[in-house]
Amino acid sequence: MQSTSGLAFITEGGVVSVLVALILLTMSVLSWYFVVVKSWQVFKHKRQVSAYVRQFWRKSTLQEALQETQPHSPAYKLAQTAVESTQHHQQYAAQSLGAACSQDEFIARQLRRTLSQEQALLESGLSVLASVGSVAPFVGLFGTVWGIYHALTAIGQSGVATIDKVAGPVGEALIMTAIGLAVAIPAVLAYNAFIKANRGIMAELESFAQDLHTLLTTGAPLMIKHGNKSNVTDIHARAVNKGGNP
Repeated sequence: MQSTSGLAFITEGGVVSVLVALILLTMSVLSWYFVVVKSWQVFKHKRQVSAYVRQFWRKSTLQEALQETQPHSPAYKLAQTAVESTQHHQQYAAQSLGAACSQDEFIARQLRRTLSQEQALLESGLSVLASVGSVAPFVGLFGTVWGIYHALTAIGQSGVATIDKVAGPVGEALIMTAIGLAVAIPAVLAYNAFIKANRGIMAELESFAQDLHTLLTTGAPLMIKHGNKSNVTDIHARAVNKGGNP
């Protein structure tokens, strides 16, 4: 049986096999790059959102809460958007905006826009992981088919079709499928993990946005009675633990 060393079977498959291997390598590098970048982004956003929400509701006044500036925190951007939207509506409502929509609706629209921007930021790069996870196995399979074709063509030209002459090249061609799966599986697992983490972050941001909306439209934070009074901080703590809206 003719043996090959290392990944020499890739070069023996010709230009097509080399091209397939380079595509799989590029996919692997891209997927791991986004895995590292998105992991840090999710960790940072989750920590920043939780920390700012806790600090916000511990302050005695809205002005004091807004003094805790965290420009990179999505929760801070929500608070800033809510306050600026309120001031904008109060300033220009008498001219035209008052007839167009109420302050309640205007603040809600601006909060939804900010939430959409943050969601788009969290989801950036996930399409690459999804594409790698769905395409890489088929790229590897194509490399396998081409390798088998190339191997069988070479065997046919040699005129010797014994088992030891066939098994080696065909077995080596199947490695391309394994490489494709090795590229795809981490991308799929990372994609699912990021989707779940992003849902948790967005749930906390939406909960905070709803409470901000209540605070700025009624002038007081939401208070819910369940036997005992629960303040907004307790509501947010339960929402984070459950991973959903209160």
